[in-house]
Amino acid sequence: MSDIVVKPCTLGGRLSVPPSKSAAHRAIICASLAKGKSILSPVELSDDISATINCMKKLGAEIEYKDKTLYVDGTNTLTVKKAVLDCGESGSTLRFLIPAAAVGGVEAEFVGHGRLPQRPVGIYLEELPKHGALCKTEGGLPLTVSGRLGGGTYSIPGNVSSQFVTGLLLSLALIEEDSEIIITTPLQSKSYIAMTVGIMRDFGVTVSENENGYYIKGNQKYTPRSYTIEGDWSQAAFFMTAAALGGSITIDNLNMRSQQGDKACIDIYKKIGADITYSDDGSFTITKNRLNAVDIDASDIPDMIPALCVVCALCEGTTTIRNAQRLRIKESDRLLAMQKGLSELGADIKETEDGLIITGVKRLHGGMVSGCNDHRIVMSFAVAACACDGDITISDRESINKSYPSFFEDFMKLGGVTDVKLG
Repeated sequence: MSDIVVKPCTLGGRLSVPPSKSAAHRAIICASLAKGKSILSPVELSDDISATINCMKKLGAEIEYKDKTLYVDGTNTLTVKKAVLDCGESGSTLRFLIPAAAVGGVEAEFVGHGRLPQRPVGIYLEELPKHGALCKTEGGLPLTVSGRLGGGTYSIPGNVSSQFVTGLLLSLALIEEDSEIIITTPLQSKSYIAMTVGIMRDFGVTVSENENGYYIKGNQKYTPRSYTIEGDWSQAAFFMTAAALGGSITIDNLNMRSQQGDKACIDIYKKIGADITYSDDGSFTITKNRLNAVDIDASDIPDMIPALCVVCALCEGTTTIRNAQRLRIKESDRLLAMQKGLSELGADIKETEDGLIITGVKRLHGGMVSGCNDHRIVMSFAVAACACDGDITISDRESINKSYPSFFEDFMKLGGVTDVKLG
């Protein structure tokens, strides 16, 4: 991993953000489980999306990529008997596909890299064996799943990760028996589950929500189709922060009616005080105004917090970020990473058990910060240069490949200045 130096800058111009990584994961899996041919576009081959594609291929799907389009034939998916599934560093890939392999009766060994082997999978280890799937692990990854998953009632806590619920929803509909998922603790990131249910419905599979959780009718079939992947709100947040700190950026390709939970960030930037104007073509423009501290509940928008930390560091007053404890088990401990890095740049930021307290300063100075091998940390510190009086040196710049390989290209097209020549 190498460093990148980002110089003080002001960003301005027009941008189309990458397609939603969250939507792409789900669409690839639904298309791969459909008996027939689907076309998905646009798709960017980030490391995480490549991990899901490669794992679905190992499970029998035929997938080709050309001109930002995936051609998926799921006719033979789950017909293999054994597979080694390398999930890279993608928690979504791992948690979405453990039940899929088990439903297909595939003996699957899951492996991963970075912090993924230490990220929680214990919910599956407790629940799947009750329904016919055997799980073998010495703690984390590698994890071997065998047997065949059956229907029935699954009890899942809602405060660890919604990815466990999504993984079960995607697969349980294929079982002959009906199933129910009972959520045993308050559900966080419910918007991600709404996205899952919506994309499943788009591919012909329905889920019913009830007061206890979700009911899944068995013996359903995914229907192949052509599908458009919408733009990614979580990636837009970095440029929304840059614009709020100075300059003016128009973003073209975001769905204002999206089920992405991260769409909520637009309301947070409004509350902070950024000016946001909408155009008839569906785009919106964000520009700087007087920035004020806010209270942020991170329950449903954990991925937004690193980018929001940067803008909040320049807000007048004190911002409190709470219900963000899950950020400690991401690609890095993101609360600690942002606290340490922004402090190095002159911010007034303190950790709490479940969040951060940020008292705004007028400007940041330059410095050297750790990217923590975490794509969202690196991109957040890059846009912090829009409020810095000196250069920022950020480690682990290649970690952006996990979700947004073209980030620095887009950053520089909008006026960002780095020591790296791209393209």
